[in-house]
Amino acid sequence: MSEHLVTEISRSLVPEQFEDRHQQKESSTLGMWTFLATEILFFGVLFASYTIYRHQWPDAFRRGSLDLKWYLGGLNTAVLLLSSFCMAMAVHAAALGNSGKIIRYLALTILIGGLFLAIKGTEYYIEFREHLVPGPNFRIDPPAEEQTGVVVGAFDKFEKWFHSSVLHDEDRYEHERHLPRPGNEELFMLFYFIMTAIHATHMIIGIGVMIVLIVMAKRGAFSAKYHNPVEMFGLYWHFVDIVWVFLFPALYLLRQP
Repeated sequence: MSEHLVTEISRSLVPEQFEDRHQQKESSTLGMWTFLATEILFFGVLFASYTIYRHQWPDAFRRGSLDLKWYLGGLNTAVLLLSSFCMAMAVHAAALGNSGKIIRYLALTILIGGLFLAIKGTEYYIEFREHLVPGPNFRIDPPAEEQTGVVVGAFDKFEKWFHSSVLHDEDRYEHERHLPRPGNEELFMLFYFIMTAIHATHMIIGIGVMIVLIVMAKRGAFSAKYHNPVEMFGLYWHFVDIVWVFLFPALYLLRQP
């Protein structure tokens, strides 16, 4: 029996707990939405806690937001939106039974997701060098410029140029840069690292699942009649992107007095 025939037979089989493909897809969809509902509850607790503490210590949380690189967060927002587009195209290709396009769009999504993680890793490195990581390394007073290193210094120069040349607001930039750090800023940074690290963990898991889906697509596991795994994973990836769409303004942009 040829490998092609085995693949065709496997496509026609429906697990015995389902009456047909339609019921199988409905069960998969219900299961995924139930899982996403638990994820909403999980992130909802984090957002609710963050909101309560932000109202309790607005100055400290505002100062913490000022220490973040908003342009890197904005760049990552654009990156994730692009990854959502590629994921949507992968689901569309799966609905048409085009395994080649499924593989290409999933590979693109992996690359774009990896770019997001690289940018986030760069942010973590900057915050480590600026002693913004909660714990023994955290410092209320900002470090001297010669202690931050070349990479962090380059980003600081970019910020200064941007505020002076684009926003024409260099005085405010210098004033806010040298504001004293309130003691409760460490709490803001704790929320920041917990929420973004959990989000990044979801992305790493998603990249692992996409690798599995690519292997399955290469083996001919999907067709126009059966592509539930790709479609269900698409819901998961879009959910992860939506979480970041809420994280970005909450952490980076709420910095006005």
